Amino acid sequence: MKYPLLCFLLSTILLASCAPSTGVPVQTPTESSTPTAALPSPTPSKTPLPEFPAAVNPLTGLAVEDPGLLDIPALLISISHFPATARPQAGLSFAPFVYEIYITEGATRFLTVFYGEYPTPEVPLTGDCIVRGEPFTRTGIILGNRVWLDKNANGQYEAWEVGVGGVCVNLLDAATGETVQQTTSDSNGFYGFNALPGEYVIEFVKPRGWTFTAQDADDDQTDSDADASTGRTGQTSVLDADDLSLDAGLIPPPKLPTPEPESVPRAWVGPVRSGRLIYADLAAFYEKSCLIYAYASEEVLVHLPKCAFVEHLISGGGYMLERDRMIAIAEDHAREQGSDFNYVSNIYDETPPAAPGLPALQIKLYFAWQHQSGWAYDPLYQSWHRYVDDSTKGNAGILHAEVDRLTGRQLHFENIVLLFTTHDVVSPTNLDIHLEANLTGRAILFRDGQKYDIFWSTLLDEGEKSSGRRHPIQFLDQDGYPIALRPGHTWVTVLTPDTTVEETSPGVWQVRFVQPPGAK
Repeated sequence: MKYPLLCFLLSTILLASCAPSTGVPVQTPTESSTPTAALPSPTPSKTPLPEFPAAVNPLTGLAVEDPGLLDIPALLISISHFPATARPQAGLSFAPFVYEIYITEGATRFLTVFYGEYPTPEVPLTGDCIVRGEPFTRTGIILGNRVWLDKNANGQYEAWEVGVGGVCVNLLDAATGETVQQTTSDSNGFYGFNALPGEYVIEFVKPRGWTFTAQDADDDQTDSDADASTGRTGQTSVLDADDLSLDAGLIPPPKLPTPEPESVPRAWVGPVRSGRLIYADLAAFYEKSCLIYAYASEEVLVHLPKCAFVEHLISGGGYMLERDRMIAIAEDHAREQGSDFNYVSNIYDETPPAAPGLPALQIKLYFAWQHQSGWAYDPLYQSWHRYVDDSTKGNAGILHAEVDRLTGRQLHFENIVLLFTTHDVVSPTNLDIHLEANLTGRAILFRDGQKYDIFWSTLLDEGEKSSGRRHPIQFLDQDGYPIALRPGHTWVTVLTPDTTVEETSPGVWQVRFVQPPGAK
């Protein structure tokens, strides 16, 4: 597999626990009854979107294991972020899109979009070494990639196949065979070395009882590079460019030890919390989708689609939705609604946009003293690791890696979008956040270690106007054309127009949320 490298990951992430600094606001008009920014011509209605292959998820640009799940409309589930006992949440890593919204009182909530795959609990299989936990930091030319579980033993890496942590990996001098460096794969299977120019061989140490999948089975970008008998790659030359194409596929032994019952994550998603007004707009993006939440206040409930409710239990941050019930709701809803819907709206490309961006290594988000989070770019993943604090006074701003409760793997998203739009105060604890049809506004896209100023759009094209059928929100470049997201998952944080974004040091971007006047 090949992953072009653009930037490096800082080894730690720490948000300052001081009074909010000043920054230059992202300028976005605040009229909610008209588009919030004028887009240059051409408009989205004149921009054709690509045809996605039948087995590719239009919300990720990646192939899915079960194409039949693409015929089931999206499930949108309201997931709690507060209190801190809600964390780690279960299922976030399986959502193609996560929308993070402000709900007043210094807190945010997530609306997760599940489509093309159901969240599944996992006890990750690991190798014989320690699972690498520290972030990867660039100090030289990088060699690396991933150790992955070849689920179907076909010698090809597929997008739904998972990494294998705790596999020992050695960097050998090609001439002498001596070990130059050693490392292990992390929870998602990624490993990397910082190397000087020279000739090298990568050696993967096979876990006891496992076998390597076939070497060089087909496409060099997706097949395994490890020799099935030695675990070694061919000789690779390091000159002045990174090589992130050196991977190994593993097949576990036919009989694995039965995990202890207490080690198996419970098959559920959540915690699920109450609905918010913006959910009506977000649900409209995904035609025939099923919105699931834990009820809502009367003034909100009247505006929300009513697909499925869950109990509203405060303990632990909310109600956990059993996976079996989630699947049953999805399948019943699909039988009622049918599969005639279209979620094609954005384009995906591993190649970064042609327009120049600015370096981005970290994104720090300050919503409140006890609500700080961040993202750090990892060049091995070519995606963003998520970090959160624990919402306690003594540890405000001190972030730790966020994992998915279902898998224990660290959350990482390929695209981070900051979306700026008007927040109207309905009551001190109730906001009307505007993402309805026929609006546009400014946004920022972070991908591949770069920051791009872009637009978001819910403008209806001619087909939507004539049919009354909607497509998901679209992201556009400065000329009004669709801007390519990196294939993978996307996290959208919805912010007020007055929120500040400031580069506090090279590649480090500080986001300080400014709540609308009158909100609690």
